[in-house]
Amino acid sequence: MTTPREILRRWEIKPTKRLGQSFLMDVNVIHKIASACHTGSEDIVVEIGAGIGVLTSEIARKAAKVIAVELDARLVEVLHERFDANPVVQIHAGDVLKFDFSSISDKYNSKVKVIGNVPYNISSPVIFHLLKSRAAIGNFTMMLQKEVVERLVSPPGVKSYGVPSVLVQMYADVERLFDVSSSCFYPRPKVESCVMQGEFRARSLFDLADEEFFVKVVRTAFGKRRKTLLNNFRHSPLLGDMADYDIRQTLEQTGIDAARRGETLSPEEFAKLANNLKYRLTNS
Repeated sequence: MTTPREILRRWEIKPTKRLGQSFLMDVNVIHKIASACHTGSEDIVVEIGAGIGVLTSEIARKAAKVIAVELDARLVEVLHERFDANPVVQIHAGDVLKFDFSSISDKYNSKVKVIGNVPYNISSPVIFHLLKSRAAIGNFTMMLQKEVVERLVSPPGVKSYGVPSVLVQMYADVERLFDVSSSCFYPRPKVESCVMQGEFRARSLFDLADEEFFVKVVRTAFGKRRKTLLNNFRHSPLLGDMADYDIRQTLEQTGIDAARRGETLSPEEFAKLANNLKYRLTNS
């Protein structure tokens, strides 16, 4: 394997701070991530932030196809030089937040695997983009900021539990795999990293009457973290002119104390609350 340091030196690559670039230099960690993906000969893989292609080359050894997505034009040139002769690898120059996962899934008649070292400055947008595209994605293995992974796998009742926790856990079975020290990168970031894995469910963990409304209910509940559920909902345009009495009654009928805060509700409680609020709004 050509080492990351050799690649950076050969192409005279320097990280771009504006793009939040930090190159993974530890070969052992690269092998560990590739191994965790369990890529097979029939897998169609979309790699987020292919960079200089160190993970790309490992994945391409086993996958049927690797679509390497990279925004930086300089790195796209490097990827083309390294992989244009490899029929397994396809380079896609562009923003992953605009990437159409469904078109790839349709083209190959298969759900795709998503793999990548996601820049810290776009972690949350990438997660939400994957959620929107979940019908086309089977599973994902990603290295993110440790703090972000903690939020995604967090249970109710702790500080890190929030909107991303609820939404990801409603639609995916997620697992924290292993931490990656900042010393494994160049330049060395100020935060630690963590590799996580998720498998999207065929259907939501709990039945939802209206998925878009469910998302809005979750966001509203966390609107002001220090406020109670009743206070967050009574000031929200989501429920229109629903009276405090009706909001309180709906919460109580769902088995939820109106004085609780959003961070204490489980995904199941959020699902039941969203369904009951939707029913009351529709039938009022």
